[in-house]
Amino acid sequence: MSHTHQPDIDRSGHGGSDIGHRRLSPGVAVLVGILLAIPVLALLIVPIYARRGPELWGFPFFYWYQMLWVLLSGLFTGSAYALVNRDRKRGNR
Repeated sequence: MSHTHQPDIDRSGHGGSDIGHRRLSPGVAVLVGILLAIPVLALLIVPIYARRGPELWGFPFFYWYQMLWVLLSGLFTGSAYALVNRDRKRGNR
């Protein structure tokens, strides 16, 4: 029977770095939740964009509105990520 060597694993559940497991301050947690909820809600409420006009470069509103939210979702998610990282690094001082 062959035994493979496995690297030591931190079994505390924290992985290697403790910075990723610090709690967020309540204000940042609420702001991050709002930033992540905005794109979801903007696309879940279909009556907002279930129409043909106005067109943009020949594309009906229904399509370009959703494509716009693909880009905006990335911006909202990136902003939320930056806020989480900044808050966790401040807690590390």
